[in-house]
Formats: sequence, structure tokens, C-alpha cells
Amino acid sequence: MALNTDIVLFALAFALWSAVHSLTASLGFKALSRSLVGERLHRAFYRLIYNLFSLLTFAPVLLLAAVLLSDTLLWSVGPPFSGVFLAIQLLGGIGLAISLWQTGLWRFVGLRQAVDYFRGPKAAKDEPELETGGMYRLVRHPLYFFSLVLLWFNPVMTWQTFTFNVAASLYFWLGSILEERKLEARFGETYRDYRRRVPRLLPFVGWL
Repeated sequence: MALNTDIVLFALAFALWSAVHSLTASLGFKALSRSLVGERLHRAFYRLIYNLFSLLTFAPVLLLAAVLLSDTLLWSVGPPFSGVFLAIQLLGGIGLAISLWQTGLWRFVGLRQAVDYFRGPKAAKDEPELETGGMYRLVRHPLYFFSLVLLWFNPVMTWQTFTFNVAASLYFWLGSILEERKLEARFGETYRDYRRRVPRLLPFVGWL
């Protein structure tokens, strides 16, 4: 019973973080930010503050996972298959790094926007175009996909890591749905056409 209660508490904490994370990334919240601080300040610092806030608020969730969830071993993949799992994780890490760079690492973090602010109001205000090449030919959300590879191809799985992985996977799935609504609102038919051609999260699985 205690284990079930601990899982519920962790799930509630993760769900609360996910809800706040999604809310602060919503178009409505961004519009509110623009109305409060103005377009230039919003453009310059919103992304950076959003990422820092997300990291800081995620730290207690990780702490709860460490404290509440059991570290009982579920399975352990031994050699030589453990080497295969680690190789897949390595490929996942490389894919994640390439996807981040392709997405625009410094813009993704928010540093480029902040630097542009200090360069003055005439700094470039170019907006990223819809990315459909490279890793985005494989899936529409390569950052999520390669993160899933890293999570699930761990050769050693405990109840702690398993529960966290399930919560993270659900978040990626729901987050991809919300993200696609914003992309469709911005890019319209161009994005709908891309969505028809490329799977969302898993390569070659059109329905997911």
C-alpha cells in the first residue's frame, strides 16, 4: 500500500509540473507575457526564463522520485545484450544532440534571443522556419523520440526508473499533441501536409 501511495504522490507531482510547464508554453500565456512586458522584452527573455523555470521546478520532482520510488530491480540485461542496449543509447544520445543542433541549440535554450536584445532594437528578429529535414524526416518530434530511446534502453531497470520513464513517456506524448496545435496554428496547411507524411513520435508508426 505504501508503494502505491508513493507512486500516486510522485504521479501527482509530475502531473502538476507538466501542467505548469504546458501552461507557461501556451499561446495564451505568451500573449499575456507580451501584454505585460512588451514585445521586445518578451522576445528577448521569455524562452530563457521559461527554460530556467522549468529546470528549477523539475528538481523537486526528481527529488521525490529518488525519495518515494522503490529502487527494487525489475530487470537487468546482461552481456552481450547489455552492450547492444548501451550502443542504442549512444545512438540515441547522438541523435538527440544532432536534433538539438538542427533545431537551433542557442535559440532553443533562449540565449540567442537574449544576446539579440543587448545588440539593440535593430538586431535580427528572424523567426525559425518549420523544420522538416534531417532528423525531422524520421519523426515530427525527434527530441522526444531520442529521449525515449535513452530512457527505455537502459540495460538496468528498477521500479524507480520504470515509473519515471512511464511518466516521462506520457508527458512526451501529451506534450507533442499540444505542441502540434501551436505549430498548426502558426504554419497552417504546410504543417498539416508535413504531419500527414511523417510519424509523430516513433519511426514507421503512423498512428503514434
